[in-house]
Amino acid sequence: MKSLRTARYRVAVNDIGNETASLPWTLDGTTPAATLRRQGFALLAAADLRRECGVATAALHELQPAWNGLPPDAHLRDSGAYRFRRHASYVQELRDGHVARVAHRAHWQPTEYNALHGGIERWFEPVKPLLDTMPGWSALIGGLGRVFALAAGNAAPPRWYIEAHQFRIDTANGIGRPTPEGAHRDGVDYVAVILVDRIAVRGGETRVFQAAAPFGVRFTLAESWSALLLDDARVIHETTPIQPDDKAGWRDTLVVTYRRGGFQDAEAA
Repeated sequence: MKSLRTARYRVAVNDIGNETASLPWTLDGTTPAATLRRQGFALLAAADLRRECGVATAALHELQPAWNGLPPDAHLRDSGAYRFRRHASYVQELRDGHVARVAHRAHWQPTEYNALHGGIERWFEPVKPLLDTMPGWSALIGGLGRVFALAAGNAAPPRWYIEAHQFRIDTANGIGRPTPEGAHRDGVDYVAVILVDRIAVRGGETRVFQAAAPFGVRFTLAESWSALLLDDARVIHETTPIQPDDKAGWRDTLVVTYRRGGFQDAEAA
């Protein structure tokens, strides 16, 4: 077991095949597109995310109040009352970078990617239109699309089909589960998991594993607007439950997925 502690992350790395081997993955997020191509994931500090998306710190802070008052997730199959969310869909034309919101639609995943919640159309309350007018929101969605296009290289599509999810996981009832489905893939090309805020909680360790080899890394995102970028075909991921740290708290994230060819939906399955 190897460990690394910084102001941004609490990290532990475990190579199941050879615990004395040198670390094959870098945790340096300064070249995210190249890192994604090489290892299937990239871990970005907030400064890295701001640089890649061309967004100011103040513009990101303006977004944070939008996580207050999220409606409950009515589709949790574990009968939990700890998850709150909104959802919206976009299309990004990579030729000119233009991002446009499309008509509200259900979120759908096949059971092969989400055994707990797959196979059903999940209608969530839409992201409030005000967010679409805020510079930080459009900069994040468009900037990440450019990073993923660079990572795809010559295989980049003409456009991305994007789904954005606002999540709040709270500990008012003791335990909150960011990924109740466990370690999973999302059935898209790329995924961005962005920590928006983390208040009075313990746990919430993120784990990333190679899909085709016995190697994994685990870390806790601790800095607001730090991010994990994933090549969904090459790695699986999960985040462990959170619990209150003296008082009830919460963990807010923005999860944005990018897919070529169209949105996932039941009709196309």
